[in-house]
Formats: sequence, structure tokens, C-alpha cells
Amino acid sequence: MSEPTVQLAQNGEVRLAFLDWGRPAGSEGEPLLMVAGLGGGRGSYPPPFIAALVDAGFHVVTYDHRDVGASTRFTDAVAAQSPFRGLIGGGTSAYSAEDMTDDAVAVMDAVGWGRAHVFGLSMGGLLAQRIALRHPDRVLSLATMSAMPSDASGLGSLRYLHLGFIRATSRLDFPDTPEGDVETAMAVARLCASPAYPLDEAEMRAWLEHAPVDGVRDGTAQARQLRAPWHGPKLRTLTVPTLVLHGDADPVGRPSAARAIARQVPHARLVILPGVGHELPRPLWPTLVGHLRDNADRARVPAG
Repeated sequence: MSEPTVQLAQNGEVRLAFLDWGRPAGSEGEPLLMVAGLGGGRGSYPPPFIAALVDAGFHVVTYDHRDVGASTRFTDAVAAQSPFRGLIGGGTSAYSAEDMTDDAVAVMDAVGWGRAHVFGLSMGGLLAQRIALRHPDRVLSLATMSAMPSDASGLGSLRYLHLGFIRATSRLDFPDTPEGDVETAMAVARLCASPAYPLDEAEMRAWLEHAPVDGVRDGTAQARQLRAPWHGPKLRTLTVPTLVLHGDADPVGRPSAARAIARQVPHARLVILPGVGHELPRPLWPTLVGHLRDNADRARVPAG
């Protein structure tokens, strides 16, 4: 699947770049918004994985978060210079988590979607929860993977994280060039890899060399994203079908984060994936697509 043309949505003064990956042949497809992780954007999900989702009946859209890719960048001079410092707080916030959820809705509006299924990996899963909480009338179903609960913030987030991963990523040092961006992304991919599913480095590099990956090394922008405060509703208020996925070998976030989400969301389905790290292993794509398809189908069944 080739990358579609970049389109733009608008949330107030913030420009948001997105990609419309299309829909199944002969069908409108069910809207599926894919939310990227920290520093990620429209190229965060492998095109073959997106193609499998389209084949499963979805109309897929991805987008650049604010502060990433072709979306509006911020220049908050007070922001921390590392994602970790942004996570534990301090200083001022350039924008709120509510603003970031509104960005997602602005993308949906630009595509012409009234409602959509929403899936997010890592910080994308955290944000997906918040989109569903702030805009419950716009979300058909929710699926997260490798994510913390929506109310996790500041020092309270540390209970769900492996600090060794934070230390390892803080030591990465590559040139400030497009080639350096790819090498940084490759190093992060190795750290996130699944023990049960060895990383295909040649395939990963070929993808990253064509995907926009500049956000992976922008620690200041990542700190702004992590610092964005959230004041929204609690997870227990969610009523949409919810799927919570997490690898039992995730080097970034502990499975306890997934259990905390599933415990709070009524009727959530929890799936712990053996041998899976902080990624979407290719051999598991059929399984993951099947889980997303099943969860979306729950939105069609009347409650009761």
C-alpha cells in the first residue's frame, strides 16, 4: 500500500496533517482513527498493517499530533528538554490534553466522519481513552495497546513504567539529520521489540526510511505532549465497547497499566499477549486485526 497524499484539518489555529488510507473496495468501510504514540504521527503504523485493517472492513485515517510532522509546531521555551522531565511535570503547559483530543475530532470533521472507532498504541492509547471520554458522542468503540490509564500523570505514572527503558532512550545520541532520525527510530524499535517475535531489521529500516520519523528525536516536543494536563471524566464513565491489549514482555509499560484500564471501564475486554513487547509484531497482525474487528462489531449490538 502506497502512502496517500497529505491532507490538512484545522483545530482553531492548529493545523493537523492527516492521511486517508481509503476503504474496502465496494464499501464505505467503518471509520477507524489510528492515534499515534509519543512523538508520532501519520506514519506511525506500517502500511501493510493498515492494509489488513482495510481488508477487514475499516476506512482508516492516521494523523500527525500537534508538534509532530506537518502539523503545527510549538516553541514553548519553558518546556523540558526531555520526555522524562515532561512526564514528571513542572513548568508550564503549551496546551492541554483536551486540546489534543479536540485535534482528533477536527481530523474526523475534515474526513466527514460523525463517529469513528478509535485505536491507539502507547501514548496513542492514552489519548484514545481521553478522546472517548471528552467526546463520547464521536466514538463508536475504543481499543488501546501498551497504554497507561487516562488519569495517569506526573509521578503517579511511574508505577506503570519500566525506568530502564527511559534510561536507555535518554542515552541515544544520533546526528540531527534525516539519517540520524532513522537511526534513532531503529534504536527505539530494537528497545521495543518482542522477545517472542524477533525484529526484522531490514524490513523495519525500509519502512522508516520512507516514513516521517522526525518526531522520534524531538525531546522538547515530546515533553510538551507529556506535560499536557488532563482534567476530563473518569474511565468508569465510558460506555463504548472497549478492548485493552498489552504485551506481557512490554519493556516500556507494565501489564498492570492494562489491568487498571480494564478494571475501571465497564465490560472492557482485556487481552495480555504472551512474548509481545511495545510494538505490533508482524506475525500477530491477523490476531490483532481480528481483536479490533471483534471489538468494533460489539458496537453494532444493542446493549442489554
